[in-house]
Amino acid sequence: MKVLPPLPPAIALDPLLQQWLLEDLGRGDRTTDAILVGSAAIGLAELRLKQTGVVAGLPLLERVFQRLDPHVAVKCFVREGEAVDAGATVATIEGSLAALLTGERVALNLVMRLSGIATLTRRYAEAIEDLPAQLVDTRKTTPGLRSLEKYATALGGARNHRFGLDDAVMIKDNHIAAAGGIAIAIQRVRQMSPFPLAIEVETETFAQVMEAVTHGADIIMLDNMPVEQMKEAVEWIRAKNPLIKIEASGNVTLHNLRQIAQTGVDFVSTSAPITQATWLDFSLRMV
Repeated sequence: MKVLPPLPPAIALDPLLQQWLLEDLGRGDRTTDAILVGSAAIGLAELRLKQTGVVAGLPLLERVFQRLDPHVAVKCFVREGEAVDAGATVATIEGSLAALLTGERVALNLVMRLSGIATLTRRYAEAIEDLPAQLVDTRKTTPGLRSLEKYATALGGARNHRFGLDDAVMIKDNHIAAAGGIAIAIQRVRQMSPFPLAIEVETETFAQVMEAVTHGADIIMLDNMPVEQMKEAVEWIRAKNPLIKIEASGNVTLHNLRQIAQTGVDFVSTSAPITQATWLDFSLRMV
């Protein structure tokens, strides 16, 4: 059985859910409060999938609605991360009718967004699943949603790149320019970084690859390189130091992903599964 990636811990996730509910609720749900004035009615709602895709975010349903009613119960009929056909009943939610009506939009927004990302990620991952190279996401995420969007890419079959600037050292083109060169950038970073942070260097030319390897980079990123040049760089790096990990990045699409992965790199990173994903359509209907 496939092991699911972990959601953020409750101490990190629950304040976000509370904030998003408050954003929608404002000074109160005027429609629901008026229609259900004085009512303690219990409701049952069905979550249905309107498009074929990978379902993601089901564990969030209960957490969202329980912020409004701790007695809400969710019953799921599909597995998290499962590819499901359009028209399927994905889950039922039972609890306070007021809570179901008030929490509906936030719950749907999260499931639709995460399912869209997981669905597109799965397409990318399946395109190279028979190759050694692994698909990796990036830090191009929606502010406030990074942990959940990266959860969705992992659910879709990608590996997470660093979550933040403190996860690892990545010396990019602007860092190289600010430092005055790759050699001095690596030297300064190595002096200041705690053990055992790895050092990755973004390179755009073969000369930069040679400099980064010579000065002890742990990971080499081949950024926006033509495929033929990428192949040459991979062969040279492997001959020089087979322990160095190699990442390819820049303008990766479904059309060129496999060609890039076949160059022999260890990782192909792309923001596309997040930045280009469309929401997967769901409906929530009261029974």
